[in-house]
Amino acid sequence: MTKQKIEMYWDVGSTNTYFALKLIKPLLERYDCELVLHPFNLGYVFRNNNYELMKEPKSKLRNRKQDLMRWARKYGLSFQIPRQFPIKSSRVLRGSLVMRRYGKELEFVEKVMDRYWEQGDASIAEYSGLRPIVEELGVDPDKFEHLSASDEIAAELAQSTDKGIEREVFGVPMIIVNNEMFWGKDRMDFVEDELRKISEAYPS
Repeated sequence: MTKQKIEMYWDVGSTNTYFALKLIKPLLERYDCELVLHPFNLGYVFRNNNYELMKEPKSKLRNRKQDLMRWARKYGLSFQIPRQFPIKSSRVLRGSLVMRRYGKELEFVEKVMDRYWEQGDASIAEYSGLRPIVEELGVDPDKFEHLSASDEIAAELAQSTDKGIEREVFGVPMIIVNNEMFWGKDRMDFVEDELRKISEAYPS
């Protein structure tokens, strides 16, 4: 049996994607799964649906922040709300596709997420802020930036987002296992139920 894949649509501007990437790791190890990342331009989707997060009622935004901090405390994560929020995420999303070519996509995404959601470093929205991360991962930052800014990678990101929309992805993180879709950081129990069913049906 080939290695089971877990797909995840993500965007660096999503708080819940930060948590989902942390919380899914034990499942990857427990069920020997491969995580397949799909960048999803959430800002583009929001604009097309005339949705603006920061225009939600202030009481809802306050409650959301309190709830996020509860999650951080529960799982011992160094999460914080960055001073600069939201940010434009397209350069990070493009960069992830470039790093995929070097076999370092997940490492890149995790480092960028930590820089923004733990250290509050909004410079990751610009190539100048991404260059040190790329260099740390052993990739030439000039080549990275040149390819990230190319029409080829722009088209690849648009295709990834459009494919997600075709699959009825409406938000991130969207986790897909065996064609079952699970939205949000708080669906790991259901994700595990699906993985358990698969492992029982196809024991190694």
